[in-house]
Amino acid sequence: MNTVARILIFILLVSLSGCAVPANQGVLDSGGESQLRLRQIQTRYFDTADKKKTMESVMATLQDLGFVIDKASFDLGSVSATKLSSYSLRMTVSVIPRSESRMTVRANAQYNIQAVDDPTFYQQFFDALSKSMFLQAHLEE
Repeated sequence: MNTVARILIFILLVSLSGCAVPANQGVLDSGGESQLRLRQIQTRYFDTADKKKTMESVMATLQDLGFVIDKASFDLGSVSATKLSSYSLRMTVSVIPRSESRMTVRANAQYNIQAVDDPTFYQQFFDALSKSMFLQAHLEE
């Protein structure tokens, strides 16, 4: 074997050994508790069966908070928005039916490429969304 072949084999072995995962740790178990906590912070349930009105409230809330809607898909139940005053703040909100009378709303914000994990940020969004949904429901009566 020549020197170049040995070097290539060595590089290959070193790079493959960096991918090893301990036997007691799953590949997807990167910070399981912190991921669960973040998912709980990002998710709220609303007592409504109306996906369309929930998505309209999500879009109105994002706009009220200074976001510009980039994309919205009723079929996917997804709204993506960017905050203009801070161009690197993006938010994606998913609206998913949980049962015949409940909707799951999950917000996911990113600042630059980092996930926003501040509970206060999500609490402010969900407080504003709750008010929007309450007003929408009572204006129609």
